[in-house]
Amino acid sequence: MKSDAIKKGHAKAPHRSLMKALGLTDEEMRRPLIGVINSKNEIVPGHLHLDTLTDAVKAGIRMAGGTPIEFPVIGVCDGIAMNHIGMKYSLASREIIADSIEVMATAHAFDALVGVTACDKITPGMLLAFARLDLPAIIVGGGPMLPGRLRGRSLDLIDVFEGVGQLKTGRISACELKDIEDAACPSCGSCAGMFTANSMSCLCEAIGIALPGNGSVPAVYSERVRMAKESGMRIMELLERDIRPSDIITKKSIENAFAMDMALGCSTNTVLHVLALATEAGIDVGLEDIDRISKKTPNLCRLRPGGDHYLVDLYEAGGVPAVMKELAKKKLVHTDVITATGKKLSENLKKAENIDKTVIRPINKPYTKTGGLTVLWGNLAPDGAVVKSSAVAESMQSHSGPARVFNSEESAYKAILGGKIKAGDVVVIRYEGPRGGPGMREMLSPTSAVIGMGLGETVSLITDGRFSGGTRGAAIGHVSPEAMAGGPIALVKEGDVISFDMKKRRISVALSDEELETRRAKLKLPKPKITAGYLGRYAQMVRSANLGAVLKTIDD
Repeated sequence: MKSDAIKKGHAKAPHRSLMKALGLTDEEMRRPLIGVINSKNEIVPGHLHLDTLTDAVKAGIRMAGGTPIEFPVIGVCDGIAMNHIGMKYSLASREIIADSIEVMATAHAFDALVGVTACDKITPGMLLAFARLDLPAIIVGGGPMLPGRLRGRSLDLIDVFEGVGQLKTGRISACELKDIEDAACPSCGSCAGMFTANSMSCLCEAIGIALPGNGSVPAVYSERVRMAKESGMRIMELLERDIRPSDIITKKSIENAFAMDMALGCSTNTVLHVLALATEAGIDVGLEDIDRISKKTPNLCRLRPGGDHYLVDLYEAGGVPAVMKELAKKKLVHTDVITATGKKLSENLKKAENIDKTVIRPINKPYTKTGGLTVLWGNLAPDGAVVKSSAVAESMQSHSGPARVFNSEESAYKAILGGKIKAGDVVVIRYEGPRGGPGMREMLSPTSAVIGMGLGETVSLITDGRFSGGTRGAAIGHVSPEAMAGGPIALVKEGDVISFDMKKRRISVALSDEELETRRAKLKLPKPKITAGYLGRYAQMVRSANLGAVLKTIDD
């Protein structure tokens, strides 16, 4: 066992003495030491109950003959960090989480790991660490929040963001906004729609690094506690059988994740995180592969913000296994891959059933024949851009309009709320990429304001930054190369005509190659917004969004 390095032999008597100071017995030290990573804090709603799940994981480990040892990691609530400097730290926190797990797991010679996680960057950070360390590992998600209820209708956090725009245009009163605010988030858990946190929990199932049900069992259900105990028991089996992340996270399972992404209509942020995971695992995957999978994988679900269903509806319809079983009917997923259950995916899917075909459409009756995410290419985004096309109205699947150019989220948001954006405009928000932001902020406030002000079917937004998983409308993000790297988005001027066609997968600005080169020769990049502290270092090291916004290595 790896933990023998700190507990076996006479030379390790000091190490054992320190562990006895923790209250561990000789018998506990003879057993495998399982690191249980508890990301719980008191600021993220998805984390309020993680102590309960962590205790359940530890109980499962003990039942199966292991010794659990808990340690923490940080976590950012994207909703609370939204629309201020705090959001610059969200994506960047993914690397700190991965690094801190590497430090703790290696320094203390754990034999295996279980990550108890919720929310946007914590789950990806744990996945990166698991791939890097290659110890037997399982993800245990905190689960989705239940939707709120107000005067007979369901709602979630996005209704609150959009309510700000509705108030600004007089469509609702301040009292009505307060009612929405009070009702939208009724329980612990990750916000109730198919936003980034829940998207990543579902994709952990698709990859096979989490048990079936991880993505959709509501946070407040006892079933999630049982799943946590089961995960604690399963990690001991994976350790005994020496099944590691490198056995589970493979080219096939990454392709399964992207197929599930397309079927569910997940957050565009999944592109960043799964590409980063593939890089960490040494798997050659790029936007071209995502585009290939999107072209052949039908969109079977329309969950918020792309539709009216919530994660609890997906759970009641059969969850991720039911969606994967639909995809398997046309061989759109690889069913011969090993999973955290210790079994192949084909065995996991035997009992899966599509219970509600209004929530999970049959494979032969999809919403669209192509996936819920679309990769766009063209002279504005030579290295690609990403849009959640399943959350875009049919009337905005293609559009041409004058560019309204802003060099920050704040200036764009002020213009939108100030009534300066008109129907047909293409709002360009640049210098918000991984390097330029720095941190590639999610921009839910501008997109929600556009929707709330009734412009969702006439105005588009384009950025080298990111949009939240809760975004709906023609919001095209991850434009690469980013402006701070001298990408074409830095050359766009007010009034330039920008066109996109999601079905043709094209995005362009109406400028000749010669004009673009003339402007590039005159381009003067702004000074970095932040040069000190962690973000200053991050900005110097981060790579492009089309590469997953991973950090440069020594060889780069």
